[in-house]
Amino acid sequence: MIQKKFYFLAFSIVLLASSCKDTPRETTPNSSTSEIKKDTIIEAPKEIEPEKFVLDEENAIPFFFEYEKTLKEDKVKITTNLGSFTIELYDNVPYHKANFIYLAKKGYFDSTLFHRVVKNFIIQGGNSDNPETGKKRAEIGRYLLPPDTKKGYKHHRGTISMPSSELDNPHKLASPFEFFIVVTKPGSYHLDSTYTAFGKVIEGMDVVDLINSQPVEQGDWPIQNIHILKAEAF
Repeated sequence: MIQKKFYFLAFSIVLLASSCKDTPRETTPNSSTSEIKKDTIIEAPKEIEPEKFVLDEENAIPFFFEYEKTLKEDKVKITTNLGSFTIELYDNVPYHKANFIYLAKKGYFDSTLFHRVVKNFIIQGGNSDNPETGKKRAEIGRYLLPPDTKKGYKHHRGTISMPSSELDNPHKLASPFEFFIVVTKPGSYHLDSTYTAFGKVIEGMDVVDLINSQPVEQGDWPIQNIHILKAEAF
């Protein structure tokens, strides 16, 4: 029995030595081997793509809290097919300010529409029936913003504010992707305790009025599309 084990062990050693002789040595960029055979192909390590950051109900507020601290921009220029206007954002409404600048810098508003025009009241933008808009929303995330109505800002003419979500929404959480601008003279103050004013038009109010003057069909949708071509934070 011992003799059989010896023969088997000897045969295994010979087989292993033969295998090592014929097979090129593998190596990696971190290997300490000093010699690499010329016919050995070394593949570079594949880069692992970082996971895309997506906002949700849990991380949105902490993210915007930190993001707002890094911002140097407090204005956004919105260019439409009817002209451009500039909005200045309030510093002490941090989540709404940070959200609006974040979306502008992500290019979300580009190619959306002013999809609701209520005569002598508001113009509302940030949505579109273009599938690309839905894709952008999905990539950015699904979240709502809490109201911030106790900073003393009123809905004067030229104020930019956020509509509440159309969901069952007793706390008036804001839909982060849309906004409206008041055109009423001198303002629409019945909105003050419900919707969050987070900035004002400082240049180009004549363009806002021009948008508000466009003919609309049922549902306040403009007969001719009013395109937001670009939103630029600065």
